[in-house]
Amino acid sequence: MSFWDRFVEWATTAETWTAPGDGLLALLAEHLRLAGVALLLSALIALPPAVWLAHRRRGRVVATVVANAGRAIPSLGILVLVAVLAIEQGFSTRFWPLIVALVVLGVPPIFTNAYTAITAVDPMVLEAARAQGRTERQVLREVELPLGLPLLIDGLRLAAVQIVATTALGAVVGPTGGLGRPIVRGFASLRGGGDVELVGASILVALLSLLVDRGTTLLTRVVVPPGVRRLQAG
Repeated sequence: MSFWDRFVEWATTAETWTAPGDGLLALLAEHLRLAGVALLLSALIALPPAVWLAHRRRGRVVATVVANAGRAIPSLGILVLVAVLAIEQGFSTRFWPLIVALVVLGVPPIFTNAYTAITAVDPMVLEAARAQGRTERQVLREVELPLGLPLLIDGLRLAAVQIVATTALGAVVGPTGGLGRPIVRGFASLRGGGDVELVGASILVALLSLLVDRGTTLLTRVVVPPGVRRLQAG
């Protein structure tokens, strides 16, 4: 039987999708849950200081360091390091080591884009808002955040795609990792038919990353005011 025949048989078998705890639907739900928690924590950690520093026009060095760190961090290296430290401290490697590693990856693009989004607002616009009697809080809420929203959401998009794609690596060092589990199993049993499971799960991770990318792009069109979109396009 050829690879594609085996692949079609595997993909069209109900057990492949619905097996309790290990079917693709259950693994997809686990993958999304892990990635969602990591993205939420990354946003909570990165957005407040980035927005505050940018509004105050401070922390340019911090933003540069965070941006460079985001480009230099090796995903698997961080994950292995956190898992080893967790084991040495007696913690379970099931959940939090992966979340910590994903947050470390998610914070830099969110912080950098949020900082850039606020500092990129035209100073003349800010001065006009202050001249009309707006407080600093109103300037941030009514001027800087709406104008910087497209770039801010783009940072969330970058972080979300990276987190979704990297979540699968959790299965390398522990019993979690969502769709990474069949990928790891497939690598371990390539000669025994694992290539089908490996390819199938890899395709699902790629499709999920594309859907997240497109979803955040659509989110930008929904939440960003049309006038701001036209201004950004111009």
